[in-house]
Amino acid sequence: MEMYQSYFEENKQSWNKRTAVHKDSAFYDLAGFKKGLSSLKKIELSELGDVKGKTLLHLQCHFGMDTMSWEREGAVVTGVDLSDEAIKLANEIKDELKLNADFICANIYDLADGSKVPPLGGFREAGFDIVFTSYGTIGWLPDLDKWAAIVSHFLKPGGTFYIADFHPTLWMMDNDFEHIKYNYFNTEVITEEISGSYSDRNAPIRSTEHGWNHPFSEILNSLIKHGLQIQQFNEFPYSPYNCFNKMEQGEDGMWRIKGMDEKMPMMYSIKAIKK
Repeated sequence: MEMYQSYFEENKQSWNKRTAVHKDSAFYDLAGFKKGLSSLKKIELSELGDVKGKTLLHLQCHFGMDTMSWEREGAVVTGVDLSDEAIKLANEIKDELKLNADFICANIYDLADGSKVPPLGGFREAGFDIVFTSYGTIGWLPDLDKWAAIVSHFLKPGGTFYIADFHPTLWMMDNDFEHIKYNYFNTEVITEEISGSYSDRNAPIRSTEHGWNHPFSEILNSLIKHGLQIQQFNEFPYSPYNCFNKMEQGEDGMWRIKGMDEKMPMMYSIKAIKK
């Protein structure tokens, strides 16, 4: 991963800036969360199911609202994120709400390296019941083979991996969904100069960010290679978040691309079990 370190560092700084904006945004509604609202969406709640009493590792957790929402659902949770500002905020929220979530600031590629990340002690060394990640996560990772190895490493036999994320074809398009701009396949790093954030287009922040597109063949085969059996794979023509241009909200509360008439897939989910 050494060849990607400069990319990771710039992404970390970008997410540090975003955290300062996101915590006060209506998009995240941190005030509502503190009053008891869940940040989880009906897709992952219905598909992952009952988590009471289960150990759950949340990869790329940002500032932990979903992680702590899973705790409120009854799970014993650990969240991991690259951004030190995000993890600092997560711990502040946890302490304020008197929750028990553990949060670790780390590049997820380093999680199994005891020289870089303290061991995930106690029962976690035997593996988690659930490894979870969602919404805009794996596009920040260059190598899904190593990602899937981490997922498998921290998942106990018979444990469940679950991802809900934005559809690979979505990342091919320009910002207004008018033409194909990027390769579907993972052929190169995509570097962009970003201003604002999806939570506030006018936020006074600028960053350089680096991402990677991943086709379904790469996503699925990486999981299969590392001993996960695919139990469920779904695709959806809508998003639970208003985080792209040219979106309109339906009566079901979901967001769709204007004028597309659900011709464009917007997200997918995968549920898998470790052999």
